Amino acid sequence: MLKIKKITEVINKKVYTDTGDFFGEVEESNLAENKVDSWRIKIASSMGSFLGGARGVIIPHQFVKAVGDVLIISRASLPLEEGDEIVEQTMDLSDEAPVEPIM
Repeated sequence: MLKIKKITEVINKKVYTDTGDFFGEVEESNLAENKVDSWRIKIASSMGSFLGGARGVIIPHQFVKAVGDVLIISRASLPLEEGDEIVEQTMDLSDEAPVEPIM
């Protein structure tokens, strides 16, 4: 059964990215034609430097993946400062000598 939440129940809920990072808290919702259009989120101090020192951001509702005890948003929806790149650390194991199994 789908449980519908009132907007007032979502205000001040914690917001996390789909990668598990704490992002902030919901401040308010923006409505258009009786539907939620976007969410205004107060950014956590740890994420402020990531977004150029911004204190808040508006995330379109289409990037919200789940609303429950917390809001889950898509990390791909977050604006990055120009020149910022997300670097994933990878390790190339192809040059390693093969490990022989112990019998």
